[in-house]
Amino acid sequence: MDTHTRRAIIVLASASVSVSAVLGRLADMDSMGIVFYRLLLTVLLMSPVVALRYRGELLSVPRRDMTMCILSGILLALHFYVFYESLRYTTVASSLVFIDTSVFFVAFIMLRYGERISKGGWAAMAITFAGSVVIGVSDIAGGMLYGDALALIGAVLFAFYAVIGRRERSSLSAVTYTFIVYVSAAATALVLSLAMGTDLAPTANDLWCALGMAVFCTLLGHSVYSWGLKYEKASFVAVVNLLEPVFGSVLALAVLGEAPAALVVAGSAVVLAGVYLFSRATEPETVTSG
Repeated sequence: MDTHTRRAIIVLASASVSVSAVLGRLADMDSMGIVFYRLLLTVLLMSPVVALRYRGELLSVPRRDMTMCILSGILLALHFYVFYESLRYTTVASSLVFIDTSVFFVAFIMLRYGERISKGGWAAMAITFAGSVVIGVSDIAGGMLYGDALALIGAVLFAFYAVIGRRERSSLSAVTYTFIVYVSAAATALVLSLAMGTDLAPTANDLWCALGMAVFCTLLGHSVYSWGLKYEKASFVAVVNLLEPVFGSVLALAVLGEAPAALVVAGSAVVLAGVYLFSRATEPETVTSG
C-alpha cells in the first residue's frame, strides 16, 4: 500500500472517531457506563476474528508487551471517560479542540525516544492548533472552563496511549494489540463503574449509541490509528486526529442542531491546511512488510 493511500485511510479514521462526540451527547447513561458498553461491544465484535486467526499470537505475547498493552487500555478507558464528561459541560467543538491538543504532548514525549520533527512539521502543527483554537474561542468565552479542563486532561491521556501504541505496534499486529487494549479498557471501565456506583442497566438508546461507538469510533477509528502507528510517526497520527473538530462540528450541526459560527468555519479551513502541510513535511518511516 502506498503512502498516500495509507494516510487517506488514517484521515477517514478521524471522520469515524468524530461520531463519538455526537453519540456521547445522545446517550442517556453516565459517562463511565457508556464507556464500558462501547468497549464491551468492541471486544465481542473482535473476539471471533481473534479466536480464529490471532489466537497463537495472542497467547505468545511477551509479559512486558502484555503489561504495556494493559496500561494502554487503562489510559484509553480514562481518556474516553473524561472526554464524555467534558461533553456535559461544554460544546462538541470546544471539547474536540482541547482533546486534540494531544498532538503537542505526543510530539514532546516522542522527542525523548528520538522521533524528530522538522521545522516545517512544527510550523504545520502550530497552524493546525491555531485553527483548532479559533473553532473553540467562542465556547471558551462562554465560561465553560471545567469542560475544557476535562478535555485537556483527556488530551494528555490520549498522548501517552498513542506513544505506547507506537512502540508496541513495532512487534504486535494491530488486531492483537488493540484486542488486548480494549479488553483492558473494558475491565477498567467496569471496575470504575462499580466503584462509582454507576447504574449499568442500559436503555435501548444507550445500546445503539454504544454499538455505533464500537463500530465507527473504535473499530474503524482507534483501531485504524493503531494500525497506522506502525507505518507513520505518532505525531502524524495525532495531527490527523485534529480533523475531529471539523467533522465533529458538521455532525453536531446535522444531528444536534449546533450551528457552527463563522469562526468555526474559518478555523476548520485552517485545520485542514495544517494537516495537509504536516503530511507534506513528515516523511514516512521505512517499514518491512507483514
